[in-house]
Amino acid sequence: MLMPAWNLPMVYRIPLSSLVEEILKLGADPASVPIFRAKSNFLIFKITDVKAPAANIIKQEMLSAGGDAAVHRHVINCRVEISDLILMGTEAQIKKASKKLLQMNYWGLKGVGQSLLEQIRPREMVWEIRGREYDFRKNTYVMGIINVTPDSFFRGSRVSPETSGEIAEQMQEEGADFIDVGGESSRPGAEPVPLDEEIERVIPAIREIRKRVSIPISVDTYKAEVAKAALEEGADLINDISALRFDPEMVKVAAKYKVPVILMHMKGTPRDMQKNPHYEDAVKEILGFLGERADFARREGVEKIAVDPGIGFGKRLEDNLEILKNIEAFFSLGYPVLVGHSRKSFIGHLTGAEVDERLVPTASLSLYLALKGVSIIRVHDVRENKMSVKLAKGIK
Repeated sequence: MLMPAWNLPMVYRIPLSSLVEEILKLGADPASVPIFRAKSNFLIFKITDVKAPAANIIKQEMLSAGGDAAVHRHVINCRVEISDLILMGTEAQIKKASKKLLQMNYWGLKGVGQSLLEQIRPREMVWEIRGREYDFRKNTYVMGIINVTPDSFFRGSRVSPETSGEIAEQMQEEGADFIDVGGESSRPGAEPVPLDEEIERVIPAIREIRKRVSIPISVDTYKAEVAKAALEEGADLINDISALRFDPEMVKVAAKYKVPVILMHMKGTPRDMQKNPHYEDAVKEILGFLGERADFARREGVEKIAVDPGIGFGKRLEDNLEILKNIEAFFSLGYPVLVGHSRKSFIGHLTGAEVDERLVPTASLSLYLALKGVSIIRVHDVRENKMSVKLAKGIK
């Protein structure tokens, strides 16, 4: 005789994001949570340019640990000298394989083991600014854009220094977590602004904004003198589109004032960045660049760093989409990740919408990025994009 269906054990899937909650609900020992998390946290890593014998060993160690690795089909007989690898396994499996690799001081295997363990090591992802805690492990924060420029690509973001305080206060009321103030347009084809002119635009705006908001202010500049003056007037962090390359004094200013720095990838300069940009592997190349710049900043004494892959800065449509599709790859650098996608031209290419019509697709992308776990989204329209972030947080 068949039992009624409602008396049978039910089997159904739960999302990984609900694992901890479900473990605690069933009455398991809370001390078991880290163990189960490590066993269930499935990770995928790409390792590039590995010698064929080393690739074979890494694959075998992953298989031995219970995971797997994809390699070039001719690695097994060494008909190729070099191969990339895709590692697949739980955190526990990758740790087990990595510890074995640490014992192999040849073909770069020890370095691979060290890098893998470094990737899965818990990172310090909390900033304290003006008495506020920003925990990038748990939240996506919204940075509102204020451009004290006459030529920024979205006219709705252009304000005067006199009205900047009022606009910033409105953004704070709408839920902005940061305000980003820039005095030089970085749109494709933009010409550089003289130092004195940029200071005349930015510093009065910073002064007015600081009077009216309590949230941190970011100064969007690659000039050390502008950054220094802005910090003296109450700015709290530096957003440098050149990743500390254009002005050698910038890293000294950041280290002296002990402020966070956002390092962005850009190919070329705003004036020429969209003249036939090309990548063999956009994600790989941008990761390498940002990793190098972050290492440089840390050596020079900068402690708090965020990275920005630079959507639209020397990128083709396909490059921008590749970055967005693989945005989680940038988490491997171990720093908060900022994405500035607001109303940009790639949205127009995809949707046919003009700049003034790109709010909805921008907010849609904000939802996607927040669900992925991006740390900061930099946007023109705070209220609508904050709604997207709240929706993502509710879902997660």
